[in-house]
Amino acid sequence: MASIPLLRLSLPPQKALTTKTHHHHRPISAHLPSPIPHPLKSTLHIPSLHHLQRPRPSPISASYNPTPVTDRLISAAAYFLPFFNGLQYGRFLLAQYPRILGPALEPILPLLSLYRSLPYASFVAFFALYLGVVRNPSLSRYVRFNAMQALVLDVLLVVPLLVQRILDPGRAGVGFKLMVMGHNAIFVFLVMCFVYSLVYSILGKTPYLPFVADAAGRQF
Repeated sequence: MASIPLLRLSLPPQKALTTKTHHHHRPISAHLPSPIPHPLKSTLHIPSLHHLQRPRPSPISASYNPTPVTDRLISAAAYFLPFFNGLQYGRFLLAQYPRILGPALEPILPLLSLYRSLPYASFVAFFALYLGVVRNPSLSRYVRFNAMQALVLDVLLVVPLLVQRILDPGRAGVGFKLMVMGHNAIFVFLVMCFVYSLVYSILGKTPYLPFVADAAGRQF
């Protein structure tokens, strides 16, 4: 019986044992700093789906600004000046193919007769286009460009006549044949430029003539 009290004295108090036991079995999370994100949970901020949606583009209203009728008529009328002045290059083709080319020119014969009946019609029309159209800032660039292109073409048509007067090929021989071929080529080129420019001007488009458009564009 004396051994029982000794046994009780050798054991630690119950309170201390309980405290020690609880100290060793504390959860691990108590020693870690807080807060700790979940290992399987993303820490990135993901915006909601309505922020990721692309904004709907605003409807585009297509504006169509056609060329005014007055601008088309003035532009088309400007190309009659080089055409009328260059008809002299077609005298050989007209004499060779009168049944083909004659009816094609009949619709413009009244205008051609009126143009040739006026004194100094070529000079008056030239300066009227240059001062009244090309140098008129109140008109659109479309009209001014077409008028300038017609004037440049009219000036270029004078160059072959000057070369012809200087060389004087005569009325027979190789020089005369070369002159006829040159006149025919110039006339065909002139007709093509006239028809092309006339159609484009009526449609409200800008015609660009080879060797002429660049010279006309430098004036603006």
